[in-house]
Amino acid sequence: MAHSAMSGSGTISGDDPLQTAIWRLRSRGCWTDAAALLAPHATAPAPALQRAALLVERCLFTGGGWPEAEDALRAAEATAREDHERGAAACERGHLAYASTVLGVRDRADEARAALGRAAALLDPAARGRALLDFRRGLIAEHLSDSPQSARAAYRRAHAAATAHGETLLLSFTWRHLAGLALREGELAEARHGFAESLRIREELGYLVGTAPALAALADAEPEPEATRLRSEAGRLFRLLGGVPTWLAEQLTPPQAPAL
Repeated sequence: MAHSAMSGSGTISGDDPLQTAIWRLRSRGCWTDAAALLAPHATAPAPALQRAALLVERCLFTGGGWPEAEDALRAAEATAREDHERGAAACERGHLAYASTVLGVRDRADEARAALGRAAALLDPAARGRALLDFRRGLIAEHLSDSPQSARAAYRRAHAAATAHGETLLLSFTWRHLAGLALREGELAEARHGFAESLRIREELGYLVGTAPALAALADAEPEPEATRLRSEAGRLFRLLGGVPTWLAEQLTPPQAPAL
């Protein structure tokens, strides 16, 4: 499902207490609180960008908060000085436009493609940010351009780069989306393996807000009664987190019998 495309750029950075606190909030879906911790530092490029990324992710999970994300993104773009900073900001700009399009808020597909193209021109081929950029180009290929072959190639590049750079959370997304393409082609064993890896990583990292979607995705590749058990667990987590991500609701709701 298109809405399952989420952001995933990192977890806890070393023993930095600020980053640890941000991760704990982000992993539980408290993006506004996490962004607030960065506000005092947001005159510098890296915190400004991280703050924008958190608020963009909130948009994708909740379908709200667009003005705040736009403001934070403009601030990040204004503080960027180096090419890699401009490239990272362009990558977030593309992701926000993608989220708006895929959630049916406003069609910004052209803006998404242009921004990610700009990011590709600015980021060095070996830069750490390339993995996330390739993943997001895969999302656009799959969900906006309906080009699964291009999406698979982009996801595989992202997967290899995330592995090389130790970006574990991003690996949970590349595993998941490669598995989704496998499921579309009826490759059940490959899909099951990818979804299971994605779920394992998220559980190990404590990425609670991403665990319900991972459970629901694995359920789509499992036979009964395991599929029902996984969806039930996903529903429990979904309710625990207050109905986030919002787009998961329709996936977890069984079809209603027609009224007589």
